[in-house]
Amino acid sequence: MLTQFRVFGVKEKICILKGCQGRRRDRPEFQHHTKPCTVSMAGNAPASVAALKCSAGVKEELETQESIFDPHGVDPNLVRKMEYDALVWSSLHGLVVGDRASQMSGRLPGVGLVHAPISLLPMLFPESHWKQACEVAPIFNELVDRVSLDAKFLQEALSRTKKVDVFTSRLLDIHAKMIDIDKKEEIRLGLHRSDYMLDEQTNLLLQIELNTISSSFPGLSCLVSELHRSLLHQFKQHLGLDPERIPENNAVGHFAEALYKAWAEYNNPRSVVMIVVQTEERNMYDQHWLFTVLKERYQVRSIRKTLAEIDAQGELLPDGTLVVDGEAVAVVYFRAGYAPTDYPSESEWSARLLIEQSCAIKCPSIAYHLAGTKKIQQELAKPNQLERFLESKDDIAKVRKCFAGLWSLDDSSIVKDAIQRPGLYVMKPQREGGGNNIYGDDVRLALQRLEKEGMEEDAAYILMQRIFPTISPAILIREGVSHKDHVISELGVYAAYLRNKANVIINGQSGYLMRTKVSSSNEGGVAAGFAVLDSIYLV
Repeated sequence: MLTQFRVFGVKEKICILKGCQGRRRDRPEFQHHTKPCTVSMAGNAPASVAALKCSAGVKEELETQESIFDPHGVDPNLVRKMEYDALVWSSLHGLVVGDRASQMSGRLPGVGLVHAPISLLPMLFPESHWKQACEVAPIFNELVDRVSLDAKFLQEALSRTKKVDVFTSRLLDIHAKMIDIDKKEEIRLGLHRSDYMLDEQTNLLLQIELNTISSSFPGLSCLVSELHRSLLHQFKQHLGLDPERIPENNAVGHFAEALYKAWAEYNNPRSVVMIVVQTEERNMYDQHWLFTVLKERYQVRSIRKTLAEIDAQGELLPDGTLVVDGEAVAVVYFRAGYAPTDYPSESEWSARLLIEQSCAIKCPSIAYHLAGTKKIQQELAKPNQLERFLESKDDIAKVRKCFAGLWSLDDSSIVKDAIQRPGLYVMKPQREGGGNNIYGDDVRLALQRLEKEGMEEDAAYILMQRIFPTISPAILIREGVSHKDHVISELGVYAAYLRNKANVIINGQSGYLMRTKVSSSNEGGVAAGFAVLDSIYLV
């Protein structure tokens, strides 16, 4: 029933020659996805044009473990059977999202449900790179915490951005007010997700971004792993895949445990955990999974509030206690507040300030939020900046190895190169949530416009190396309809960090999220409609 298939980049010697013309263009899968020349700027990510030079005349040989599985070669009748069973499993196990076609699906649970967009089978992923991503997770946790403590660094690094980006400016204003009143966050909670792509030509696992606010899908990502493991068990004799090669994924359990332990550190048994949500949230079931585990496993109550509701119902007691709708709040967990659209009026900004002034534990605090911005990511990639926050040379080397090329737009040589070769860069604003980045010829046009206008708007963006991951075959299912396509994938590794004064209570990797999208798509958000949920199969 299966056609043997050798995964792209597997058991083959990849020879990078002049202009990268020596790559395997005989493969039909590559003929629609021609890549520019080699980008060799990971690691130290030097801020120079030389970092983007083609590796002319240089040979790189990459070998990974051979695989013979091709989902496109599976017998169509078997595919239909697996699709049906996958949809039944998803419905019964809560692997669901709100239906965009239903007006109430983002407001009222149980109305207008559809299965989450998924890949039918897991994506092959090198075990060595999986271990690398897990190993570096606690180091990134520590880095975020230490960066957040350096208020001067955050304010200075984002000072130019503040002048041209109103949203970042408002966040910095709240941060500055906390500095002025000498506000200390003794209990610090971070629920993070570091996103990576595996660059095919260099065989390096490169970080796309580090999310410090609203790291979504800890609930549904666990379910996808379980679904794929179930399908591999059920159809093992046909597929020949080992279900145990899908790593255990308990992101929702780890995040719930971190929220519980933070609540316990707050030391008020009558208090609640408050989740800050958007007015309409079609991904509410991912959130409900997390808080159902929190309630059933730890007997901790939670409330859901929008920023506007917090402003209307919230008050700050003299001792710093945050009370919302009559409930003392121990932990504030943000699943909103990361985008300008979450602040349509001054009411939302008032709520954000009220939360920050309180003694409630924030996930994230305003400092953690700022530490996750694209500009700070770019600043940390500069030479000698990691040494400012991390002592261990080994830890610094591991983090730096994950850095892609990152540059400020005040680097004229890089801007010039990006105008000439826009396909090698991504232009990023200080935004989260998907759909915000600039790619391809639009990079050239945007940079030329900024140069012509001669304004400081360039401070609102950074330039990042564009990563070119392996293209693989997959079967994607959205709204009950499946189709075969060639895809690329992005690995997100969750991590939890909890510290009370000098005592680090939690610091570790906490599961993973795999997102897969068609290779022709630039953006990768599942909730934004660009990608599907996936899991990994270690090879």
